Amino acid sequence: MSKFAPVWSSLEDQVAAGWAPGIVAGVRHKGETEYFATGTLAFGSSEPMRTGTRFRIASLSKPVGAVVALSMMEDGLFGLDDPVAEWLPEIAEPRVLVSPDAEVDQTVPADRPITVRHLLTMTLGLGAFFTEVPVAKEFAGVGNGPMPQAFSADEYMARLAAVPLAYQPGTRWMYHTGIDVLSVLIGRVAGAPLHAVLQERVTDPLALTATSFQADGADLPTSYRPTADGVEVFKEYDEGFAEPPQLESFGGGLVSTVEDYLTFLSALADDRLISRESREELTRDQLTAEQRAGTTEMAGPTWSWGLGVAVDTAVTEPWTAVGRYGWTGGAGTSAYTDPSRDLIGVVLSQRFMAGPTENFGYFWGPLATVV
Repeated sequence: MSKFAPVWSSLEDQVAAGWAPGIVAGVRHKGETEYFATGTLAFGSSEPMRTGTRFRIASLSKPVGAVVALSMMEDGLFGLDDPVAEWLPEIAEPRVLVSPDAEVDQTVPADRPITVRHLLTMTLGLGAFFTEVPVAKEFAGVGNGPMPQAFSADEYMARLAAVPLAYQPGTRWMYHTGIDVLSVLIGRVAGAPLHAVLQERVTDPLALTATSFQADGADLPTSYRPTADGVEVFKEYDEGFAEPPQLESFGGGLVSTVEDYLTFLSALADDRLISRESREELTRDQLTAEQRAGTTEMAGPTWSWGLGVAVDTAVTEPWTAVGRYGWTGGAGTSAYTDPSRDLIGVVLSQRFMAGPTENFGYFWGPLATVV
């Protein structure tokens, strides 16, 4: 019997309870790898989930983009503390609100340039807002959610440049936007579409045949979002992935499988994509106490951020550990590497998270008991 049987049983229980129609997961522990799939592609469907089923992985795209950026740095194409103005002239001279709740015309010049580090650490000064402030309404037209954007990278930058920063660059973590902007930078530096850069630096070297920015929507599981009465089909999200995206972004645009993503995280942990030094930089806590106020606002004080990945800073659950790194995706995905346990886990569902504190305990909890 598999030592991971309790984990797989827990996934089956989630599906049997109607939490989601199907779940797929994979684990690598001390060199031993297993995959498991249960349920179907949709409620009422007879089409089974498989370990090779492709999912919209949402923000699990972010660590992939970070690895691409670090690999480009190793090739000398740009540096972590380089100002982005050379490639992103639209934000070469940003304006900053006098306070985050100020009217959008109450601004001062930025006191420092936006750098590549600010994008990877998501401290450029704009991102998800959790309070109703005037700039949040302006920012809504830029796009900062799970839906693929219906405009080009150039238009994205033009829209972004028209919105003042809520904070001075480098002073506060704000979710998501930095990786969207990083994606535009990567494409411009490479002089190539982002899918070509991804293929050259990640998917071809690792033979990841199912990871891309686009898939046939008919082959993907149906997406659901929680409601007061259970779940409902998230039709708009499904339709957003039915055509090639106008704005390819590592913010949340990738489609992948458990098999591909576990291979990616394994290659990162084994230093087969970037150097050990780059991997250690990517996965260490990069935030100051001042910057970390943004992570606390989003999901509590026990975690921080590296270069495109979350980093545990305290033990709060049986499965957490200081230095454990990874992230979750709002579409119902989670993946972490725990060096202290020599453990990598990936779980993909098609049920959207109910909020930023959802912890995927149905997977990580049983896993912690068997490793």
